[in-house]
Amino acid sequence: MSPSLALLVAVAALTVHTLVNAGRWLRRPVGTPTEVAEPVAVLLPLRDEAARVTPCLRALLAQRGVPELRIVVLDDGSTDGTADVVRAVAGDDPRVTVLDGAAPPPGWLGKPHACWQLATRADPAATVLAFVDADVVLAPHAVAAAVGELRAARVTLLSPYPRIVVATAADRLVQPLLQWLWLTFLPLRAMERSARPSLAAAGGQFLVVDRAGYRAAGGHAAVADKVLEDIELARAVKRSGGRIALADGSRLATCRMYDDWPQLRDGYSKSLWASFGHPVAAAAVVALLLLLYTAPPLVAVAALAAGAPGTAAGAAGAYLLGVAGRVVSARATGGRWWPDALAHPVSVAVLGWLTLRSYHLRKRRRLSWRGRPVL
Repeated sequence: MSPSLALLVAVAALTVHTLVNAGRWLRRPVGTPTEVAEPVAVLLPLRDEAARVTPCLRALLAQRGVPELRIVVLDDGSTDGTADVVRAVAGDDPRVTVLDGAAPPPGWLGKPHACWQLATRADPAATVLAFVDADVVLAPHAVAAAVGELRAARVTLLSPYPRIVVATAADRLVQPLLQWLWLTFLPLRAMERSARPSLAAAGGQFLVVDRAGYRAAGGHAAVADKVLEDIELARAVKRSGGRIALADGSRLATCRMYDDWPQLRDGYSKSLWASFGHPVAAAAVVALLLLLYTAPPLVAVAALAAGAPGTAAGAAGAYLLGVAGRVVSARATGGRWWPDALAHPVSVAVLGWLTLRSYHLRKRRRLSWRGRPVL
């Protein structure tokens, strides 16, 4: 088998896997007229989110189908008046409680500590905890639908991934890779059924968890020093005997993660090293991604120039199949696919550079986020 044909076959297999995941195994919770009968606590950790929190909080106040809904907000040392904005939006709504957060003690990172404070200080009667980030705006039925799917799926933790809002060229290149990576490389059905903690994924933007299962897993105290606290919490749930599930939450929530390229660059840089683990593993994964998705169009052009039409055709086919996988992923998760998917090789190359930058900054202990060191 020629190298270009091998590339074609490998990318075809991965694209088929993306199609199967998206079409058969990806959960899609939807709102129903049925009300959620159990008490639910929505937990909102905030640090310097005065400019973002208003749409998020208004959407939480507009939730339907959850009569026993309580919203707990934690101001995690903000210096921009975040708490004042929250109180102005919430007014005297009795469902909202605003807490002042404590600084993370030694051994804790900021986000896990904020979430842990929220979980431990939420209404003891709440049987479900829903963690929401300030950059997420929920549809009116989102909490009810997510809790309903949590119970219907009989899992401990459900991660309904929001539709990522893209506005800049950098957004359009990088952000769709989040859903594409787990739809392409993660066997969703096996992840739900397997007890292996290594086979886990979750997104902290919108996370719904059974409270008893959260406690059994140790909650965020079990992931106190983890940069990717959402994925590590999912692994902790599995280690404690619970089950997890991913879902397409594009009809339930939207999320604009970063306002500009510096924020996006630094946001990915702070955590990519934790996604891959050992640098050798990261190098191997990035090299494979570049080979499968960035090299084919380059090989096709070079082969045409060299007068090798067969090689060019195989490489061009691999490129088009890679684009097709990106299209499938985008359409399955409410994302934009045209013409963005055509630049998929560039997206993968940017991801490789961000990964290299992440390890470089970690080695020099220069990773930070929101004014706090990551390491």
